[in-house]
Amino acid sequence: MKQFEFKRIFYALLVSLFLAIGFQNVAFAEDESRLDAYNKLRKVIGTVEKYYVDELSLNEIVDKAIDGLLSNLDAHSAYLDEKKFEDLKIQTDGQFGGIGITIGLRDNALTIIAPIEGTPGDKAGLKSGDIILKINEESTLNMSIDDAVNRMRGKPNTKVQLTIVRKNEPKPLIFNIVRDNIKVESVYAKGIEESNYVYLRVTSFDKNVSKRVEEELKKFKTIDGIVLDLRNNPGGLLNQAVELSDLFIKKGIIVSQKGRIKDENIVYNASNRTPYATTPLVVLVNNGSASASEIVAGAIQDNKRGVLVGEGTFGKGSVQVILPTEKKEALRLTIARYYLPSGRTIQAVGVTPDIEVAPGIVPDENIGFSIKEADLQKHLEGELAKVESSKDKKAKDAKNSITHQQVLQDIQLKSAIDVLKIFKVL
Repeated sequence: MKQFEFKRIFYALLVSLFLAIGFQNVAFAEDESRLDAYNKLRKVIGTVEKYYVDELSLNEIVDKAIDGLLSNLDAHSAYLDEKKFEDLKIQTDGQFGGIGITIGLRDNALTIIAPIEGTPGDKAGLKSGDIILKINEESTLNMSIDDAVNRMRGKPNTKVQLTIVRKNEPKPLIFNIVRDNIKVESVYAKGIEESNYVYLRVTSFDKNVSKRVEEELKKFKTIDGIVLDLRNNPGGLLNQAVELSDLFIKKGIIVSQKGRIKDENIVYNASNRTPYATTPLVVLVNNGSASASEIVAGAIQDNKRGVLVGEGTFGKGSVQVILPTEKKEALRLTIARYYLPSGRTIQAVGVTPDIEVAPGIVPDENIGFSIKEADLQKHLEGELAKVESSKDKKAKDAKNSITHQQVLQDIQLKSAIDVLKIFKVL
């Protein structure tokens, strides 16, 4: 018995010794592999420094190597040299001249995610999904997002020319746009004519969105339903997406982010501070709805809190942070992805609406209407007098409400209102 016990202990020690040696060999092999990789990079840099046609300093070569590394990871990671880092700070402060569009890379093409409402780009007629072929006379092929942004940004009242490729257009379109200071009204609300429904528009997620939404909704004494319009909203701050969702979702997960580092794995839950937990809700989305907009739409859909109407969203569901490497330089690095309450990802997939409706006007129901009265002159004169007398009133109301005529110009909005009417019946 003692001999058997001794053998068992001996074999256990022997196995442990072999495992320890094996782990050491694995660790040694990994270190050797890393050293080989560093040597490979050093040789390439040395070769470029020695033989490249134009003379480059070692610092220039290293900067280009870092830039190439980050740009090849994904569309949103980037190396921010001193100028780009400073440009980012200016953009964060919100005081810059530009045309007011958000861009991204889709299938390696520089694509407009969405024009920001009321900006020069929006007024010029740029659309979500437009591909930017040229900025002024410079091709955007292989151009990074940061470089494109810097070329489009400039002093107010200066011009920039964009050459655009648009789906179903036979040839490229040229837009000459005058830059302006980009000041965005991120939130506003209007009543919908002849109802107690509220049209709530959120154009971007800045630091005051949830607070502004509450302020706007409190202006209405009675709310029978809300149309939350997130179309062409390119996103913004994550915490504002969570807080906005929290106004409508009473309990459950809103969004989670997961990355390689456990400390970056965060689950955001509803806080139960939900003033509009039972108000019927319809959310409008399209392919210009991205990032924070997709988080809100997806959270409402997965928690079965409302109905999504419109088109599939853009599919930008990754998390970036700014990591300074030097005092005047930094990396913008993707560290995690967003996941909706059901566990599905947003990245490159987007959110599919419950009711898909293409944009356009409402078909004219009176297209076959014919006048049958023998003499309408007096009748029409009377009606004209009514129209003239109510002109001023309608002009005032248009500022604070969505009129019936405006609804007829937007079939997606009309569909959302129809869904709210169904809620009322149920």
